[in-house]
Amino acid sequence: MREIQLEVLRYSPETDSEPRFEIFQVPCQEDWVVLDAINHVKDHMDSSLTYRWSCHMAVCGSCGMMVNGEPVLSCKAFIRDYPDKIRVEPLANFPIEKDLVVVMDDFMEKLKASKPYIIPKEEKSLDDGEYLQTPLQLEAFKQYSMCINCMLCYAACPQYALAPEFVGPAALALTYRYNKDSRDGGKAERAHMFSKSEGVWECSFVGACSEVCPKHVDPAAAIQLGKVESAVDYFKSFLMPWSR
Repeated sequence: MREIQLEVLRYSPETDSEPRFEIFQVPCQEDWVVLDAINHVKDHMDSSLTYRWSCHMAVCGSCGMMVNGEPVLSCKAFIRDYPDKIRVEPLANFPIEKDLVVVMDDFMEKLKASKPYIIPKEEKSLDDGEYLQTPLQLEAFKQYSMCINCMLCYAACPQYALAPEFVGPAALALTYRYNKDSRDGGKAERAHMFSKSEGVWECSFVGACSEVCPKHVDPAAAIQLGKVESAVDYFKSFLMPWSR
């Protein structure tokens, strides 16, 4: 067993004037992750501690937090990789709902606006069979389909911190993913969000989003590729208006 000092940000807008840190001395096992330590506090020290988590397998994306200033999935952050003093805070760049829980409304609205689903080029009946796709066509977008909506990229993005109207890494990467899907015909419907100034052009290409992504989606690459396609589409609209 190893004892750590866990500093947890506590804040309830209904009762607190400002956030504060509460310190817990937590006995940890060698194979624990930060989420295990937080669960120990919840189960044995303070049942009022509020946070999100579900799968404990780095799949659901719900346990994202700032651990010693870095956005991580707390179920993937092993205690053995940290010093004896660990500070846990809610994800940066989002309003705090309570303790380690953030308000997700802005992200959810931008995700919805990106239309992250296939808009078929043409409708097919069930009798006509599936929308077929080759392995090469799948490879064109597969990497960008691995997003689990954990919002770590938004917490790491300095541009989102400065300009909250920025659509943001995850929503733009998912937009690019569906635009590149050979079965999809909704690129024009997403253009108003994807190609506007608050879309791909707001990105300053710091790359922090890709560094913290637990699924290696590389949203920074998707955004830069999106800039190229957006620029090509813009010039084609002048040079070849019939191709719209």
